[in-house]
Amino acid sequence: MSPQAVVQRQLEAYNARDLQRFLAEYSDDIQVFRPPAALPAIVGKKAFGEFYATQRFNHAGLHADLLGRMAFGNKVVDHERISGVREQPFDMAVVYEVSNGLIIRTWGFASE
Repeated sequence: MSPQAVVQRQLEAYNARDLQRFLAEYSDDIQVFRPPAALPAIVGKKAFGEFYATQRFNHAGLHADLLGRMAFGNKVVDHERISGVREQPFDMAVVYEVSNGLIIRTWGFASE
């Protein structure tokens, strides 16, 4: 399974707000980084799932449009436009690190 396929499946599950299918693409030890913070903002699938259940998938208008993607090795970088979280859509660059068919780390860079 290519890293791009894993990232694409999680994006499709995100847009469907299908928490179980979304979480299936992530490692039990997922680490979510929000630079410039050096330490992860979220660690572990349980905390990750709770965040998405209460802070994202509960928004009826939630949607991510893929504006661009590049991949190299086990890293996939998506440029996404996120709607339904803030009053106005915003852009994000998300770096996904994939190992053994699961996303193990992400780094998210949001526009202002």
